[in-house]
Amino acid sequence: MENRRKFRLADVILSVICVVFVAEAAAPVASIGNSQYFWWLFMIAAFLLPYGLIASELGTAFPGDGGLYDWIQTAYPGTCWGARASWYYWINFPLWMASLAVVCPELLEVIFGGRIGPVWSLVIQLAFIWIVTWIAAYPVCDSILILNLSAAIKILLALTVGVLGIVYVSKNGFVNSMEARTFLPSFDLNSLSYISVILFNFLGFEVVCTYADNMQAPRRQIPQAIVTGGIVIAAIYLFSAFGIGAAVPVRDISPDSGLIDAVSLMTGGAGGTLVRVVALLFLVTLFGNMISWSMGVNSTAAYAADRGDMPAVFARRWKRNDMPVGSAVTSGIVASAVCLLGAVMERLSPDSSLFWSFFALNLVMLLLSYLPVFPAFLTLRRKFPDRERPFRVPGRSGFLKWLAYVPMALIILSIIFTAVPLSWDRETLTGVLPITVGSVLSVLLGEVLIAARRPQH
Repeated sequence: MENRRKFRLADVILSVICVVFVAEAAAPVASIGNSQYFWWLFMIAAFLLPYGLIASELGTAFPGDGGLYDWIQTAYPGTCWGARASWYYWINFPLWMASLAVVCPELLEVIFGGRIGPVWSLVIQLAFIWIVTWIAAYPVCDSILILNLSAAIKILLALTVGVLGIVYVSKNGFVNSMEARTFLPSFDLNSLSYISVILFNFLGFEVVCTYADNMQAPRRQIPQAIVTGGIVIAAIYLFSAFGIGAAVPVRDISPDSGLIDAVSLMTGGAGGTLVRVVALLFLVTLFGNMISWSMGVNSTAAYAADRGDMPAVFARRWKRNDMPVGSAVTSGIVASAVCLLGAVMERLSPDSSLFWSFFALNLVMLLLSYLPVFPAFLTLRRKFPDRERPFRVPGRSGFLKWLAYVPMALIILSIIFTAVPLSWDRETLTGVLPITVGSVLSVLLGEVLIAARRPQH
């Protein structure tokens, strides 16, 4: 175990990019039109910067496998807030894995041509889930090559889409209107429901903090990687968003295949070699996303289970390498069940967007898990003023409160616009109610499981 290869700074930076940059989330945001640029810039300043600074301080002052659970529970011992956060954090993962599994057959259709039937589509989805689950049973340092390759491919995809957008515009002009008014922020329900996707695109810094035991010098590498990776991520998000928005009419952007659609249109039609290559690379990044997140999520779940705040099955580890296989296998089972449910839903309602339904539910649960992190940051500053902080967020009390409360407010608003039906028309209810019901059931299930474990304390 001690001779295992350790992450270098470059590995940590690439891991940050692999975890945080989510290529498949660029298309839903692009569908709101030119106002996406305002929202990207606003969220970079109001959310990404504060969250990155806070994660850097907490990740170096309180490093370890517990991640956000450890931060919250240290700030609020004797409460259920750490348990709730770890549950929301964990349950989001199989939901996200199911949403990406749904995309896999579509990408294979682009790569190889032809149509994949519903049975084989489900087989492919399950194969994706269990390949990720199998790899997650091994230490993160054994997957350095996969993480680095995925990060490099994500950057390449973003640059490709952005460059193609510039070339397309120089030859054909902009597809969508470029009037100044179109760049003003849009506050319609459709646009606001996708703001949560931007927040999702910036989450994950704490996952890298759970890799601390695999780093050469975590207290130095974590803040360096978060700052460097955050800058790169913000830049490539904006660049890829421009590429999609330049070539694809807003009304035609698909939440799950927008990136492929953009490349297809910019290169003269579907089926081209470049489109197939992009689809293949995109498929590889989906594995990278899941592998990088699974190791952080499973470590946090196992850490919480060891302390009686998550179901006991999550604490089970593989004797061969001490990896939390109980959490990993349970994730695989839940994700498989969600895909089976999705197959039934698709038969009953062929026009439904399974990707967005699963993805939006995963968004809500993940955002819920981050809510206690920001007040915990303020509490830990107050309760442990003398704690060594290799990286310390600069500023006085008022500035620190602004850093914490603004992201909290954005998270709350995003959850409301994503999971609460604010209009009673049929289209809104059809799209939002499943997310509302799924969120409520997920929260209630968490409360039941937490209540069942708490008496053991």
